[in-house]
Amino acid sequence: MNQTPGTVLVTVRARTDLGKTRDHNEDAFLVADLTARSTDITSGESHAVGERGTLFLVADGMGGAAAGELASSMAADLIFRHLIELWNAETDLSADRFAQHLRAAVERANDRIHLYSKEHPDVRGMGTTVTVAGVLHGSLYLAQVGDSRGYLVRDGVATQLTKDQSLMQRLVDAGELTEEEAELSERRNIILQALGPDARIRVDLTWQDLRRGDTLVICSDGLSGQVKREEIGQLVREMPDLDALCTRLITMANERGGPDNITVVAVRFDGAGLPAPEKSDEEVGYHAFPSDQIDSEEIPVLRIPARALEPEVISIPSIPPIPSMPTVPTVPPPAEAPPPSVPSRRSGSPATIAAVGGGILLILLVLYFLLKP
Repeated sequence: MNQTPGTVLVTVRARTDLGKTRDHNEDAFLVADLTARSTDITSGESHAVGERGTLFLVADGMGGAAAGELASSMAADLIFRHLIELWNAETDLSADRFAQHLRAAVERANDRIHLYSKEHPDVRGMGTTVTVAGVLHGSLYLAQVGDSRGYLVRDGVATQLTKDQSLMQRLVDAGELTEEEAELSERRNIILQALGPDARIRVDLTWQDLRRGDTLVICSDGLSGQVKREEIGQLVREMPDLDALCTRLITMANERGGPDNITVVAVRFDGAGLPAPEKSDEEVGYHAFPSDQIDSEEIPVLRIPARALEPEVISIPSIPPIPSMPTVPTVPPPAEAPPPSVPSRRSGSPATIAAVGGGILLILLVLYFLLKP
C-alpha cells in the first residue's frame, strides 16, 4: 500500500437530487476531515488529508414513508461518530487499523439501526445501503454494504472498485448472466444486504492505491442505474470542474427518467504524497482487504421493499435445529392369536338334500308297517 512521503490533497464536490418520480429524498452523503473532526470540506478547494484521514460516504435508504430517509441519515451520523470517538482515540495509525475501524463503524451503525427499527414499529424493516471510502497515507479503503457504488477514474477510464451485493451480481459472478443482461433484468433491484433489516451483516472491505490525478466517484443506484461506467469515465476526462461534473451526471440520470433519488460524491486526488501518474503500475480494480469474516453466503437476510422501485433485500431465514425426539422403549409385538375357527361349509344343493331326506323317511315308514304285529 502506498507510503509515498508528502501531503495528499483532495478536492471534493457532492450533490443529491430528488429525481423525477420520488416525492422525498432517501439518499444521504457525508464528507469529513477525521483529523479536524469537520464536515465542511466540499467547497471545491483543495484539502490536505490529515494523519487520521478523510472520509466520503453515500447511503441509499429504503423502507417507505420517512423510514428510508431516517435510515440513511442515521448511517451517516453513526459512522462519523464512531470514527471520531474511537478511531481518533487510537495510537496505532496504521492502514490496517484504519480499515478495521471503517468496518467496525459500519457494523455499529447496523446494530443501532436494527435496534431502533425493532423498538419503533412504524419504521420496522427500514434499511439503507452504504458505501464508505476513507483515504489515508495515499491509499483508499472502502467498506460496502448493498449496491451503492464506488468508481475510480484513471486516465479517463472508470473502474468499479466496489462489488454490488445483489442477486444480479451473484449471477454475473457465477457466469449465469452477462453484465448487459443483468442491467436489463427485472430483478436488478434485489440486493442481498442492507444496514438495518437484520442483526448480522458482512461488510465488504476493499482497498486501492492512489496516484496523482485519480478521481473517485461514489454514487447511489439512482445514478449508476442510468449512467454507464464508460460514460462516467468520459465525463470525468472532459470536465475537470467537479461541481460541473456532479451537475452533469445528475442531469443525465434525470434525462433518462430519474426513477430514483440521485446522489454523487466526486473526489480528485493530488499532491506530493501520491506517485506521479507515469510512476504507478498499480492495477485499478476490486481488491479485497484481508479479513477473517465469514462469507456473505452464510449470513441470512430478508426484507421486502415498501415500493417496487426500492431495492429488495432478500434472505433465507435461519431454520432452528430440529429437536431430538425422546427415546421410546421398544415394545415386543403381541403374540399372534390363532385364527378363529370357521365352520365348514356344507356342500350340495338344497334339492338334493331334500330328496335324500325324503327317501330315508319313506324307507323307515315301510319298515314300520312290515314289522308291526
